[in-house]
Amino acid sequence: MILPDFTRTPFDRRDRPAGPPPAQFAVPKRRDCALPETLGTAALRGLRGCCPRCGEAELFHRFLKPVSICAHCGQDWSHQRADDFPAYVAIIVTGHIMAPLIIALARDFALSVTAMMAIIVPLALVLLLGLLQPAKGAIIALQWWWGMHGFEKERIAGAAEAGDDEP
Repeated sequence: MILPDFTRTPFDRRDRPAGPPPAQFAVPKRRDCALPETLGTAALRGLRGCCPRCGEAELFHRFLKPVSICAHCGQDWSHQRADDFPAYVAIIVTGHIMAPLIIALARDFALSVTAMMAIIVPLALVLLLGLLQPAKGAIIALQWWWGMHGFEKERIAGAAEAGDDEP
């Protein structure tokens, strides 16, 4: 008995298999691209939605779906495992921004519950959706920088940061 593949959705393209692209479509990894000098630079590139390795190409081809391979430097991004962590980061940041606003609205203004909800709910949704993709890009950049989940740990000579456990 063959079980259905529950990892695929009706919106997935059926003409290409899930997972990393086949070897014949792989772009050779360029060694001449400008690697980031610090973790902060790589994370900022990810926040902007650019490839953390080269900073040139787009990191996402859909809202939260990263490209399999960078079009500029050839970095394979299929190793990334951000999972739910970007959502947690976006929720925590949204909560810390919204909490003082909610307290100020409740304390300083005589607004009805309906008026408060009309302000708070749309603002929270916009903040949450606006922070989700940058958080995922930064987390993918962190995974690449630290060499997690099969990424090659690449550095410019002498660019190791404090806290990195390199000999």
